[in-house]
Amino acid sequence: MRTSSSPRAVLAVLCLAVFTINLATTITNIALPTLVAELDASTRDLLWIVDGYNLAFAALVLAMGSLSDRFGRRGALVAGLAVYLAANLASAWAGSPDVLVAFRVVAGIGAAMVFPTTLSIISNVFPDRRERAQAIGLWGASTGISIALGPIVGGALLEQFWWGSTFVLCAGLAAVTIVLALALVPTSADPTTPRLDLVGLTLSTAGLGALVYTIIEAPERGWGSGTSLTGFAVAVAILATFTWWERRTDDPMLDVRLFANLRFTAASGAVTFAFFALFGFIFLVTQYFQFILQYGVLEAGLRQIPVALAVAVTSVVGTALAVRLGAKAVVTTGLLLLAGGYVWISTVQSDTGYLAIALQMVMVGAGMGLTSAPATEAIMGVVPAAKAGIGSAVNDATRELGGTLGVAVIGSVALSFYRDALASSGLPDGIVSTAQESLGAAGAVARATGDATVLAVAQDGFLDGLQAGCLVAAGVAVVGAVLVARYLPAHPGQEDQQEPATPTVPAAA
Repeated sequence: MRTSSSPRAVLAVLCLAVFTINLATTITNIALPTLVAELDASTRDLLWIVDGYNLAFAALVLAMGSLSDRFGRRGALVAGLAVYLAANLASAWAGSPDVLVAFRVVAGIGAAMVFPTTLSIISNVFPDRRERAQAIGLWGASTGISIALGPIVGGALLEQFWWGSTFVLCAGLAAVTIVLALALVPTSADPTTPRLDLVGLTLSTAGLGALVYTIIEAPERGWGSGTSLTGFAVAVAILATFTWWERRTDDPMLDVRLFANLRFTAASGAVTFAFFALFGFIFLVTQYFQFILQYGVLEAGLRQIPVALAVAVTSVVGTALAVRLGAKAVVTTGLLLLAGGYVWISTVQSDTGYLAIALQMVMVGAGMGLTSAPATEAIMGVVPAAKAGIGSAVNDATRELGGTLGVAVIGSVALSFYRDALASSGLPDGIVSTAQESLGAAGAVARATGDATVLAVAQDGFLDGLQAGCLVAAGVAVVGAVLVARYLPAHPGQEDQQEPATPTVPAAA
């Protein structure tokens, strides 16, 4: 890769691109309670508004990484930002939750085009491991910064303007990034990259879509209902077919040879588990702040700063520690911190003091930073520079797969507890039916009827769901820590610098 631009200037543009894409999640989460009031969105709608973006991102990021390698990384970066820009402008004027979900899916497609190119370009611009680790640390810190600023900026906009202003901001940042990318980011490609695996793309999208749809719909239809069980069976069958196809086709979308390297496999799993826990937590904590603690949108955003700053700082520190101490120790410690933080958060009540909550968020943020950035560096250190796009795409797919399932599973578990609490409350069926839509709807019913019991029952049910969701997140983080401690090498071995060999272990994508 040849360029007259400074590597630091290129890195700054790539970090801005990552910041812009991540903002679509953090700024949307702070707006969820507002969407309940303005668009009459139910909790189910909120899950789809968040996960529509995540699902498109996760399903397409592998294919987009391959295409960016083959046809040009800068072009893919710019095209993806353009799609993201247009979708966010359209989202700003959506007239219903369903329309908003549709445009969020389109924005996710744009994000899937952008993310693989960022790490791919970093791997080519910074071939030295120490320099690449520092660059990826800053890349990871930009995620933490977006987590910090997204809720704050979003809260400030929502207090002054309508909810669509948050999407207009995302579109504006995308426009600025496009201009800088065209001016500073060099062109690079690998023309030998195999053609797109359309069968694999179709199977993975259908399988993941069926799984997420079934999980989100399960609280309403019943986890053990015939419809839900059929949905899970269909998802498993499709994903099993995807795995079979990827192992036999000559040009797979997911190169299973990468998973023959235990460092790659364990690091990918760590990223998946960490983002599963984080995205589910963010989905719930925003509503906890606004619906339970009664913070305004700006105040709720400001109160989330501890987790974001902890992610930003430990992302940089974590990669440096991984080079010195080894990825195994750092990533395992990060996952255990995540687990401990979520167990602690599961104890919150409506009268929990903010100092305790802030310390809980610092613990979660530190765990996230010590897990994500070092694991990402471990993934990219395995992949040859010429194949950096697909390696980056696998990393991004694990992030988004974890996040998508985290929102779906943790959000749906919490919703199940919430709906069950109302169903067993003894309140009239009409009130229960309306209140079960969301905590915001329960508040509206309480105001309309003058019966504070409705809101009290709903808040207790929400807290039960929040606590259950956090315990699920903690359990997932513990499983990740055990797997990393068992399978992630402390330091890269000589085999990590070579092309991956024929797989000796099954690929578990």
